[in-house]
Amino acid sequence: MARVLITGSTDGLGLRTGQSLIAEGHDVTLHARNEDRAADVRRLLPHAAHMVIGDAASLTGMKSVAEQANAMGRYDAVIHNVGVGYREPRRDSEDGFSRLFAVNVLAPYVLTALITPPDRLVYLSSGMHESGDPDLSDVQWARRKWNGTQAYSDSKLFDVVLAFAVARRWPSVLSNAVNPGWVATKMGGANAPDDFSEGVDTQAWLAVSDDPSAMVSGEYFFHRRSQAANIHTRDTKLQDELLNECARLSKVILH
Repeated sequence: MARVLITGSTDGLGLRTGQSLIAEGHDVTLHARNEDRAADVRRLLPHAAHMVIGDAASLTGMKSVAEQANAMGRYDAVIHNVGVGYREPRRDSEDGFSRLFAVNVLAPYVLTALITPPDRLVYLSSGMHESGDPDLSDVQWARRKWNGTQAYSDSKLFDVVLAFAVARRWPSVLSNAVNPGWVATKMGGANAPDDFSEGVDTQAWLAVSDDPSAMVSGEYFFHRRSQAANIHTRDTKLQDELLNECARLSKVILH
């Protein structure tokens, strides 16, 4: 049995991943944005071991999530599933950041930096990361006309960069990124063509499996197969620059 924390697990892929891991007998901690969402998911998954609550768009919220998680003891795996999609308009978070960047990039960074390091980390990315722009000079889209599709693609590129940066910085932790496919979530839409169960399966497999193919680090997966990621994700200079930018914005340092 593994202890697994899944962020953004009140619906979609996160909820289904929680269901899958609980059914396999694992000790799962779910994450909700607020008490109302937490109550909803408790009704759906009454056998979840624990719940942590905090808004991923808020630095205060994610710091609280890290504190709650650490108080429950060390996890075997953390799945960074929380995210918002490309239909998101540009909105400021309470900290003055682009909400999309705050949720998709800063939230997993802050939780990674503050939580007791687990054995495994899984970061949810997207096939759209392939068209992401690695330029960090305006990650908040303060000087450009908002383009939700590009901003989302950029954030998913940065999620892979983050996964690979952590794999390099923390060699004792298995840190990987996952493309769950274009699946029928609120983000993906009802007509998404990919298999929902495959999107759930790969992140759960990376979190708990003893399969040698899952016991790797610094890889990008689609349907349990390691694939080549955007070439920029292997740039160690970009990796360090992203970590530095996240540290500057959040005032949280990943050691």
